[in-house]
This record gives sequence, structure tokens and C-alpha cells, in this order.
Amino acid sequence: MPSLRLTVVSVVVALVALALVVELLRRRRLREKYAVIWVLISLGTLVVAVFPGVLVGIAGLLGIQTPSNLLFFGSLVVLFAVSLQLSREIGLLEEQSRTLAEETGSLRLRVQALEETVAPAERPSA
Repeated sequence: MPSLRLTVVSVVVALVALALVVELLRRRRLREKYAVIWVLISLGTLVVAVFPGVLVGIAGLLGIQTPSNLLFFGSLVVLFAVSLQLSREIGLLEEQSRTLAEETGSLRLRVQALEETVAPAERPSA
């Protein structure tokens, strides 16, 4: 059984994390689709802090002898999922940036060509 001090620290950390996510959402610094995972992680941390037996029970069901190993494995899976999601988002943003750069270049050439055709007609005759 964890000590009271560890339980209190874990609960405080989980509540601070939850408050931080809510505040970032409120200030529109975090998008809702990313906030969901952080809210779930905060709530999961809160549940495990208040009811440590849950982690022991799940570890037992999965055949993991030490609950902390389950916690580390779960953290690894979450970090992998977040990294994969962010890598996917970066790839999409790179593709969009390249497309926008190509379109901008094409439009710049079209404007330049139009300016060259219009400019001689506007010049006064000598």
C-alpha cells in the first residue's frame, strides 16, 4: 500500500494536470482532439492515485507481476501513440505547406504575366 504522502502528491499532480488542460482549452492554446487524451491520462492518474488496488488488479489480470511495470508499459504505449499522432500531423502540414508554396508560385507567375501584358497598353505614346 502506498504511503499517504505519495497518494496526496499523486492526487495533486493529477488535479494540476487536469486544471492545466482545462485552462489551455479555455485559452484556445490546445485543440479539443488533443485535450481528450490528456484528460483521460489525468483522470487515469487520479483513479490510480486514489485506488492503487486498481493497478494491482489490472496487472494481475494481464499477468504482470509488478504493477509499476504495467505503469511504465502504459506510459510507453501512450508516448508512442502521441508521437505517432504528431508525426502524422507534421506530415500533413508539410504536404499542405508544399502545396501552398506551389500555388503561391503559380499565382505569382500569372500576376507577373498579366502585369506585363497590361503595362504596355497603359504606356502613353510618344
